[in-house]
Amino acid sequence: MSRMVIPGTTPTDEKLFNPPEELQKDAHIPDFESYLRLYKKSIEEPEEFWKEVAEDFFWKSPPKGEFLKYNFDVTKGNVNVKFMAGAKTNICYNILDRNVNEKNRGEKVAYYWEGNSPSHSCSITYNQLLKQVCKFANVLKNMGVKKGDRVAIYLPMIPELVYSMLACARVGAVHSTVFAGFSSESLCERILDSQCSFLITADGVYRGDKLINLKQISDEALEKCIEKENFVIKNCIIVRHIGEQKNNANVYNSFQTPWNADTNVWWDDVMKNSSEECEPEWVDAEDPLFILYTSGSTGKPKGVLHTVAGYLLYTALTFKYVFDYHPDDVYWCTADIGWITGHSYITYGPLANGATSVLFEGVPVYPHVGRFWEIIEKYSVSKFYTAPTAIRLLMKYGQEPVKKFNLGSLKILGTVGEPINPEAWLWYYNVVGEKRCPVLDTFWQTETGGHVITPLPAATPLKPGSATFPFFGVLPSILNEHGEELEGEAEGYLVFKQPWPAIMRTVYGNHERFENTYFKKFPGYYVTGDGCRRDKDGYYWITGRIDDMLNVSGHLLSTAEVESALTEHPVVAEAAVVSRPHAVKGECLYCFVTLKNGREFSHSLAEELKKQVREKIGPIATPDFIQNAPALPKTRSGKIMRRVLRQIARSEKDLGDLSTLADPKVVEVLFSQRWEATA
Repeated sequence: MSRMVIPGTTPTDEKLFNPPEELQKDAHIPDFESYLRLYKKSIEEPEEFWKEVAEDFFWKSPPKGEFLKYNFDVTKGNVNVKFMAGAKTNICYNILDRNVNEKNRGEKVAYYWEGNSPSHSCSITYNQLLKQVCKFANVLKNMGVKKGDRVAIYLPMIPELVYSMLACARVGAVHSTVFAGFSSESLCERILDSQCSFLITADGVYRGDKLINLKQISDEALEKCIEKENFVIKNCIIVRHIGEQKNNANVYNSFQTPWNADTNVWWDDVMKNSSEECEPEWVDAEDPLFILYTSGSTGKPKGVLHTVAGYLLYTALTFKYVFDYHPDDVYWCTADIGWITGHSYITYGPLANGATSVLFEGVPVYPHVGRFWEIIEKYSVSKFYTAPTAIRLLMKYGQEPVKKFNLGSLKILGTVGEPINPEAWLWYYNVVGEKRCPVLDTFWQTETGGHVITPLPAATPLKPGSATFPFFGVLPSILNEHGEELEGEAEGYLVFKQPWPAIMRTVYGNHERFENTYFKKFPGYYVTGDGCRRDKDGYYWITGRIDDMLNVSGHLLSTAEVESALTEHPVVAEAAVVSRPHAVKGECLYCFVTLKNGREFSHSLAEELKKQVREKIGPIATPDFIQNAPALPKTRSGKIMRRVLRQIARSEKDLGDLSTLADPKVVEVLFSQRWEATA
């Protein structure tokens, strides 16, 4: 096979993994030349490119005016993106009715649901999915939910989560799905910010052998909503998930939490007599589809808003091309739908292609460390998409748990959430993929809606650790601190010069924050907040967050958000949070706390602070280290020098230039006490 590279470049042989010839035979994008040709068209003729993609979907009426209209330059008015504005459609119709009625996929399995325990599983066909979605859409309509209303969803990875999201989309409501590992405070904050009128939750969920009372957390969140803004949810619909798994009524009754007869209803009660037919609400292409919250550098999460048509087309196309999806594939993404990966690549993207997916409720090491590999064998999974964190976790157990199972069905492996380190990439490739499956390191964000820099499995020669090249319609650039574009080999700020259909449209309720966060630093560009390196072969390497954000186990966390939670403790005067490398998580939280006068630092206080962060934000934000800081290193203007704190957390002795510090002795004290940090 001939080597495929960008014309005029010479790749480094020892780092290049060429696409398997077997994949190229029937691939949608069979070689690098095909990618380059299509990419050129998508950049130079975006309207023609996306019109062809749109032809495969149903439009009640065509767009009016310009197909794509945008302004990225804050100095020239409001930043905005309009894609197919004026066109009428419904995304639920396109991913369900269209598959059942036009594509004859009614009896095809849409999801194999695999519960926390191997004894809990089922399959759901497209016919069954459509009926359940219509039934719940009618429930929502009967409760008064209408187009534009916001509905909060706080559910584990169960079929009802998909039914709820798609029912909202069917009636034109906007869903705000909250990861069911977040605390009551986080749930409350998201309900209040989006002013959701309805909440859908469950009685509880098992994560491994741990039982979590979701109804109790939901009740606490709703109480906080009343305390903070006197805001009352109209209805709270509860899925009887744990109840279905408990044959002993006494055990289940002891698990239940108080019931509010004014607002609480059981899911199965309201679904019992609901009709299986529901006419979709035809909405504008630019009407909102969902709000999904992501951590913000100011500490307050941002409600990322995505709209209907652009998101549909982009998730459909990225799923089809990045995973080279074919009708006989079984696809599995291990993410939680509470994150954007689950929205785009468990729900909307796969269903838009009529795919069969695995929907997994459990965790990778329960009831044994080979659970992932067991499920791949059980369902003959061919396309597998997981996080580097999970790979590093499973690497610890060696090859033996992998070798117990037949993984011969695998064709493509993908990673998401953070850049994958070469060691994990090679283990994934050699052990899980048996040296025959390309590993796709996909870079994207909640804000981008879908993959923006990613390999294509049959077309892209791979370098372990590189996200490789931009997807169709995406025009990246690397800028220096002065906003100047850098050519050739370069490192700096990763930005995008023009929109793609699924780019977020605004921060819900705060367009000024949207402009300030993503477009103000470099007018005319979308600023990702990530650093990036481009090598001599044109490959892009994501180097991590430039702003005060951390990527913990693939979940983006704001240092300001964690600092805010710490300083709410009555003995903490000030806090600063930085990242520290972690063998499994990628990064972990290292916290410096300055106590109020007369207060003493202790192990029990550190545990209290960890608990406080866990309750305020969620378990994913629990600090790994808390260090007592009599004072924090600050400049003369009072700014905390986090660069220095990061170096202290990593035990790096060369702390660089400290001349701008108001009191350099502070650093000596912190560095000498770093081993006393409470882990």
